[in-house]
This record gives sequence, C-alpha cells and structure tokens, in this order.
Amino acid sequence: MEIRQAKQADANLVARLHVRAWQVAYKGLIPEEYLSGLQPEVRARSYSFESSDPRDPVTLVAIEEDAIVGFATTRPAKGDETGEIGELLGLYVDPERWGCGVGRALIGAANERLRQQGFREAILWVLAGNRRAERFYQHNGWSPDGTGHKEFDGMSIEVVRYRRSLA
Repeated sequence: MEIRQAKQADANLVARLHVRAWQVAYKGLIPEEYLSGLQPEVRARSYSFESSDPRDPVTLVAIEEDAIVGFATTRPAKGDETGEIGELLGLYVDPERWGCGVGRALIGAANERLRQQGFREAILWVLAGNRRAERFYQHNGWSPDGTGHKEFDGMSIEVVRYRRSLA
C-alpha cells in the first residue's frame, strides 16, 4: 500500500469513496434521505488538495493496485491559540476494505504528519453512536474527552471529541 498526499486530480475518486463510506458507516445515524442524496460530484468541488497555506487541510490517500482505498485529512485545530493541537478532520476507508489495515496505515500516517507539523496533541470528532469508529480510535490510542453538536446542511448532530498525545 502506498500513502501519499492527495492531488487535485484525485478529487473525484476521493469524493466517490467519501460518499460510499458515509452511506455505509452512518446508516441509521443520519437520515437515509440525506445519505441517499449525497453526490460525489458536489463533494469533489469542495476539495482543495494542493493548497500551500499551512492552515488549510491536508489529505493523504491510501492506494492499492492503482485505486484509492482510503483517505485521512488533517489540519491545525480550529480555536487552538497555542498552536500545539492538530485535528484529524476525517478518516474514511472504502467499506469493502474495512478490517484490512488501511485505516491503521492512514491513522499512523496522519499522526506522523501532525507530529512533523509540530503538534503535541491531536483531536478528532466522531458521530455519536458510531461504535465501529469509537472502537477503532480507542484501539489506536485516542480517548474520548467531551461531547458537542455540529451543524451541517441544516442538521444538528451529536458528536464525541477524542484526543491523544502525539509525543
């Protein structure tokens, strides 16, 4: 498996994987009509994979046999004035590849990227009730440390914040 930084040319493939992963992982947690209405073409337009601004998200893709099978996106944590906290914005793996080590490889690469950027800690947010994700992150050294709500597309969803040291 190869892990590299995403290129803008990857946007459509990443978006298709992103939508497919949401539709499987969030079934029963987000309304079905919302999930079935997700459009990869729309999502692809929101990506800017080649920004040189260090405050912008960076996406890493996992590639097997010339196919993108997962991705992880990191950035400096919003609201952190210390500059010591990075954020894992998302980690998604093609559902057909769940349990095959893609997620472990991506989370390791994402943690290393955050370390190299000088962050001492990292946070991420998990949709409340997403037990598979909760187990995965806890198994990989993350601990829950708070809850909240996120607003997107007119929905308010409950989320759990996870944190870990990058030392």
